Amino acid sequence: MANFSHQWFSSIKQIADTQWQRFFGDEPFTHHAFLAALEQSQCVNKATGWQPYHLAVYEDDTLVALAPGYLKSHSYGEYVFDWAWAEAYQQHGLAYYPKWLCGIPFSPIAGKRIAIQHSAPDRVYQYITEQLSVQCTEQGWSGWHVNFCDLTQATQLSEQQAMLRIGVQFQWFNAGFASFDDFLQTLNARKRKAIKKERAKIAQQNITIEWLQGTQITPDIMQLFCEFYQRTYLKRSGHLGYLNSQFFTLLHALMADKLVIMLAKKHGAIIAATLSLIGENTLYGRYWGASEAVDSLHFELCYYQGIEFAIQHKLSCFHAGAQGEHKIARGFAPVLTYSAHHIVDDMFSHAINDYLARERQHITLYKAQCTALLPFKNQ
Repeated sequence: MANFSHQWFSSIKQIADTQWQRFFGDEPFTHHAFLAALEQSQCVNKATGWQPYHLAVYEDDTLVALAPGYLKSHSYGEYVFDWAWAEAYQQHGLAYYPKWLCGIPFSPIAGKRIAIQHSAPDRVYQYITEQLSVQCTEQGWSGWHVNFCDLTQATQLSEQQAMLRIGVQFQWFNAGFASFDDFLQTLNARKRKAIKKERAKIAQQNITIEWLQGTQITPDIMQLFCEFYQRTYLKRSGHLGYLNSQFFTLLHALMADKLVIMLAKKHGAIIAATLSLIGENTLYGRYWGASEAVDSLHFELCYYQGIEFAIQHKLSCFHAGAQGEHKIARGFAPVLTYSAHHIVDDMFSHAINDYLARERQHITLYKAQCTALLPFKNQ
């Protein structure tokens, strides 16, 4: 593998956006502009525990692979939970951080994480995993992790001795529905009635919903959304959230064509909003905020309006975020997510690998149980 080499980049701007997009395509969360907005807004940097450390691999002078990467000093904002691993390290007087993470900050969205353009991708994977392991030893990282990769990539990484981890999310799939009522007809009577009752509460409270896309989203609307987002985070978690107003401003400036804001208005005044991103075939419902608590409004804005949007725009999937068993009753099906992990310390590596084998059995059973609870007539 003497013809392979690699380089680390401390900023996404050190890699040309055209070059990056050639590898990752047009999906929003691996978009050069999305990652640049995170860096420019200082949402990701050494101080926040997300120090950019992107990887590029070359064969001779030709770029053959790219991966968004970060040196982590904690595990916040990852959605693949390894706190127990860090605690075990601490109990043994060892340092779990820093670690290297290939993933998208604050985004539990599966997709291509290591983008490879080479006739023999297995050779590139072998080179990458070997070099990452060498770097861990030289730099004192506890290990490297690839979060929310797709199944193909997880399989290829596991073939290079990475440890496989699975999880479950709940997503809504469009079976070619012509309308929301068309979707409702696929549900059993009890769940169909419950959803209609929930949605009726919105109209009864004199609340209307408005969709804004792209240039329809004004700077004032984006700023108001950010205030809702931060207020809701503060009430729920005691902090203003991972993302700041500069990030949302940059996202609007750089990626307006991929954004949709859904506004809830009461007597003409905006009281809540969601911000979603649009992929090639998927609506990604990501951020939400409100100025007041309103019965059933979260379900309406974060779930039902997303379904309506996906149907109207003929999108095949609506991804409404991580976790949430309450989504099952609303027609969101369980899907598996994948991540790959390498731990340098042999003792911890063996222990974690044993744990992950048991966890995979549990998660597989859990997914089957969730599938059995789906409210469709043929379930």
